[in-house]
Amino acid sequence: MTKNQWFKDDFEAGDLPLSSGETLRSARLHYHQIGHLNAPKDNLILLPTYYGGAAAGNHPWVGPNSPLNPDKYCIVIPSMLGAGESSSPANTPGSQSGSRFPAISLYDNVMLQKRLVDKVFGGASLALVMGWSMGGMQALQWGCLFPEQVRSVLATCCTARCYPHNQVFLEGVKSALSCDQAFQDGRYQQPPERGLRAFGRVYAGWAYSQAFFRHERWRELGFQSIEGLLQFWEQDHLAQDANNLLATLNTWQQGDISNNPVFEGNYQAALAALTMPTRVIPSSTDLYFTANDAEQDALLMPGARLEVLASDWGHIAGGPGRESQSQQKILAAAEELLSEQAS
Repeated sequence: MTKNQWFKDDFEAGDLPLSSGETLRSARLHYHQIGHLNAPKDNLILLPTYYGGAAAGNHPWVGPNSPLNPDKYCIVIPSMLGAGESSSPANTPGSQSGSRFPAISLYDNVMLQKRLVDKVFGGASLALVMGWSMGGMQALQWGCLFPEQVRSVLATCCTARCYPHNQVFLEGVKSALSCDQAFQDGRYQQPPERGLRAFGRVYAGWAYSQAFFRHERWRELGFQSIEGLLQFWEQDHLAQDANNLLATLNTWQQGDISNNPVFEGNYQAALAALTMPTRVIPSSTDLYFTANDAEQDALLMPGARLEVLASDWGHIAGGPGRESQSQQKILAAAEELLSEQAS
């Protein structure tokens, strides 16, 4: 592996006990890596993936001009279970394929990532766990479960659990997909294209904000009309597997960092375990991971500081490589967290 080139691999974890009581057979965790682990094993950075995103989706955060510099850090991006690269409905054979893929929790994802860190990276200390959206939820899950191993956390455009209004939003996009007759309760032979198109169109109205559309910010993305943006969202979701989308949506909808054997549903205790330096960075216009919900979470994290992105871009503001002003603020927070460790 060349130091400044991305290395892609699969971690074969064997059978993975799940929090549902089921077992994911022959679990496989896909990951990208750039940079090398140092001798003290204390320069590892973990960037869990977001909803609908592949590992490459986090690449824009990384580079020689970023605080996430592969000359200094070993940076690993683990792909979320169910999202298409790691074990997922579309790539799992036999009795766990398709709609029969078992339910996966945030806890399950992090426990598999923990296996990767322990077995492949020698139980390295994590200088930073950082993520956007569901990636941020996983970062918070890491922090509360393993405070002795995680030295800092950055979570942008997310909360530590899926709050009720967020759950209702997800129920809406899920219904748009599953009501396609071709979906056949997940047993489709051909992609349910009408449902996937509907999913993309409905989601687009939630991903940005009212101000984004009022101020025609979509023109900055190269679109000549709102319809052009909606067609892009259609095509993006036509490229994805419906059962994968719903499997990871279920992980999100049921997401709660206290829903595991360690905290047994005690949400305040899970938040209180985040004692390491933590940055909670919501978008001021996020319609489902709201700034208010994120603030309430941050108040209960001993190590947290809240920094709000003032942006018209809604939830998308926090995405890697999306809105430049927000990305600069997110990376500045990451640099601060990392530099505090060096001082």
